[in-house]
Amino acid sequence: MRVLAIDTALAACSAAVLDVESGGLLAHESLPMERGHAEALVPMIARVMSDAGLDFAELDRIAVTIGPGSFTGLRVGVSAARGIALAAEKPIVALTTLAAFAAPHISADDTTPLLSAIDARNEQLYIQLVGRGGRAIVAPRLAGLREAVRLASGTPTRIVGSGAGLVQANWPAGTPAPLFVETSTAPDIDWVARLGAVAADTTSEPKPLYLRNPDARPQDAFRLSRR
Repeated sequence: MRVLAIDTALAACSAAVLDVESGGLLAHESLPMERGHAEALVPMIARVMSDAGLDFAELDRIAVTIGPGSFTGLRVGVSAARGIALAAEKPIVALTTLAAFAAPHISADDTTPLLSAIDARNEQLYIQLVGRGGRAIVAPRLAGLREAVRLASGTPTRIVGSGAGLVQANWPAGTPAPLFVETSTAPDIDWVARLGAVAADTTSEPKPLYLRNPDARPQDAFRLSRR
């Protein structure tokens, strides 16, 4: 199983190539960035494929994060994955950023609850709470900060993701502290590749998982005068 993994959902542009049979990652690259994913991604994919010594036809599947995350970033990654998959006639695995944040920690311990939290701004977070065996207790959703803190503090919990520090900073006084907190601005692309290799469901047309409407809206009241 050979997987090309792509992530542009949050504050990084990342790509990796995994070969399960050979025992690991053949190449990977990740650059922190808030903007500019569209310009950075295609050259990065070309570099990791070259470093891996593979042609696109030699891949078995493409794995891409579909969100939640930056609206623009999600479209960049999903569009690239669809274009490569179409040209190479390969299936795509669509992975959530919440699952990608959780994956390394679930792999290390699948018995303790874990909250993946992504800062959605304005005291909101994208969250997913998983329990024993990595099973979802709370499916991916947009939640207010208070709700996220309540869910996390109700049981001994680990917290990961770009919103982990925000949850920790608002932890209720007198409540046992989280068992573990890790704040990361983007998922580890190596784990996106590993998830892509073991995922059962594939598609040819992944769609971004937004979980909320865009912040920017058309100015309907504004009209240019006709001449």
